[in-house]
Amino acid sequence: MTATPVNVPDDLFAAMRRQFGDAPLVELTSAIAWQNYSARFDHAFAIEAEGFSEGAFCPLPAGHATRSVA
Repeated sequence: MTATPVNVPDDLFAAMRRQFGDAPLVELTSAIAWQNYSARFDHAFAIEAEGFSEGAFCPLPAGHATRSVA
């Protein structure tokens, strides 16, 4: 959804709706849109990271396997 032009295939949208439901999907889409806006705004004004999260990461629970949705 952050690509230009925006292209969210119907089958992906349907899978996301089944996985999350309507209200959480709206919230997730809003968060992605806000981050996209923020990144593009920062890029336009050459705003660089301040390093507040350097080295930070979100640990996954033990035994958690990652998989791609798309």
